[in-house]
Amino acid sequence: MAGLLSRLLGRQTAADSPPSRRIVAKLYGGRDTLEVVGESFYQDALWEIVGGLRAEPVRFDTHAVLVPEPDNPYDQNAIQVRIDRTLVGYLSRHDAATYLPGLERLMETGPSHLVALHGQIVGGGQRPDGLGFLGVFLDHDPADFGLAQHHTSRGHLRTGLSELIEADRDDDSYDLSWSQALSDEDSVAIGQLRALLGNEDAPISRHYMLSELEHRLYRSRLTSPSALDEFDATCRQHDREMERIRPALVEKFGAVPVIEMYRQAAIRCQKAKLWEAAQDWASRGIAMYGRDAARPEVVEDLRTRVEYAIAKIDSASGRRPPRSSVETVTTEVDGSVLETLTCTRCGTSFQRVRTRGRKPKKCPSCRGLASTR
Repeated sequence: MAGLLSRLLGRQTAADSPPSRRIVAKLYGGRDTLEVVGESFYQDALWEIVGGLRAEPVRFDTHAVLVPEPDNPYDQNAIQVRIDRTLVGYLSRHDAATYLPGLERLMETGPSHLVALHGQIVGGGQRPDGLGFLGVFLDHDPADFGLAQHHTSRGHLRTGLSELIEADRDDDSYDLSWSQALSDEDSVAIGQLRALLGNEDAPISRHYMLSELEHRLYRSRLTSPSALDEFDATCRQHDREMERIRPALVEKFGAVPVIEMYRQAAIRCQKAKLWEAAQDWASRGIAMYGRDAARPEVVEDLRTRVEYAIAKIDSASGRRPPRSSVETVTTEVDGSVLETLTCTRCGTSFQRVRTRGRKPKKCPSCRGLASTR
């Protein structure tokens, strides 16, 4: 039962890894996803937690502790995400403000004053420009934090809309004046946007109208029974139109700005436990950005969602991915036992005299490369 378990927390390690530092925290369960942001600043720490650099995609089960950081100079509501005592990211500014009251209440009631959640580190994989980005996803029950079920965790992404509104007067290829006339009432704005779309043909204008319609529909999901179905249909329409919209965006920006639809559609499927659909939407987004993404971290976010969805699909089917570990083959030469190890970074084999204690995960070449950085 969620919130009733208390256990020793630490990262899961291969059998030959040293024991992790452990802390006692109260572990809360759940099936909704809580996003972590800022992982790009903690990639070294995340790679160390999962056992070192390697070319294969990462799917690593773990636990994370949420730690308020009231003296954070940028956000007094800041909440750290720590795995094995190591800082690996934060909750987004929006989520931190939303979850902090509930987190503080849970900390007061727990004997250790620490709150932990199940999580996964996913991503990685060999990319044309190097190893992929590792991301962190946490499983939780919003009700434990005093929030409504299916509360939407979200981060801040840039779409280019503000820049285009400022330049609207000087460009006749689109018209965004409609955005200033939309009602604050979602139900009214939805009708306005549908009427606007019926009379608009310019790809850029249609892109931002569809984006706003998706936003209003998703926000209306708790008050309108049909909102999510309409959101799904609008996303499918938007995706079909991207064949025309994408070239217009690239011509205007020189790159593809953030298209929130793909991320939000993937999140919507994650919350509904539609993991194949979540994988499909994230993959569609990756393909749409191609090599022209204005913000590469958004593509990496989608890649981690693909890995997260695959992990959930494998878990549901009973398949478990092989854990990254050092492969050991022993031979005896001149009375000494040699062991052949496989480097978890480059995949090459190397030998050493077998000794007690921790086995190296990297070959001498890779260890030498790391020491020169």
